[in-house]
Amino acid sequence: MNSVAAILKGAAARLTGVSDSPRLDAELLLRRVLNKSASWLRTWPEHELNPEQVQAFEAQLARRAAGEPMAYILGEREFWTLRLKVDSHTLIPRPETELLVELALARIPDDAAQALADLGTGTGAIALALARERPLCTMTAVDFSAGALAVARDNAEANRVPGVEFLQGSWYEPLAGRRFSLIASNPPYIDPADPHLSQGDLRFEPRSALVAEEEGLKDLRAIIGQAPEHLHPGGWLLVEHGWQQSEAVCALFRDAGFVDVEAHKDFGGQFRVVSGLKQK
Repeated sequence: MNSVAAILKGAAARLTGVSDSPRLDAELLLRRVLNKSASWLRTWPEHELNPEQVQAFEAQLARRAAGEPMAYILGEREFWTLRLKVDSHTLIPRPETELLVELALARIPDDAAQALADLGTGTGAIALALARERPLCTMTAVDFSAGALAVARDNAEANRVPGVEFLQGSWYEPLAGRRFSLIASNPPYIDPADPHLSQGDLRFEPRSALVAEEEGLKDLRAIIGQAPEHLHPGGWLLVEHGWQQSEAVCALFRDAGFVDVEAHKDFGGQFRVVSGLKQK
């Protein structure tokens, strides 16, 4: 009863209704416990797990059955061309944020040697993706959380992305007197009253990285309103926001004096990122 095939069948049944991909989750957990590949699991379905392996698998399965995100159980998540460590100090990088990376790269020439900043870096996903794609640029990553910055530094080292400057502080606080050609941010933007906070992965992610007062707009207001004094003329600001906040965020950009303000849809067809240019 402890064969690979039996273990996976039982685990997938247990995760049905919890996960959108119960079989895949079960396979990923078992691969981690056995340190084996997906092809190995398919080749040796009759392989019997020993008691210690069964116990380790059951412990991880119980966490997933309770709704804990796979990224926290496995301790990592893929983003862009990076494999990122994640833990309870950080948000889980999501595919939607790759849109922000794409839009930022489109505004940075391949041969540019510009100064870039990522506010609220978390795992370092945005900062490291941009630094890898534009190695001639200098990247500064800011986060209020010391725990998140420790994760981001580990990710920079593990992914061999050198030269990223990590600073602790609230938004522009550690950047006094400095200007950049592009600032990117995926800040907290969920309304504290949003019922989704008690559902799915959001239950396990750090609330300070998810929630903002003023209907989710407080941190966006601070980032957008102070951006012009930290951008060179002709510099860009790009921010991720909630799917219902596009009009409000565009208005904040215009109020701050940005031009060429544009809302961009994610891969699911929802407006998710706003970009704006500081006039030259």
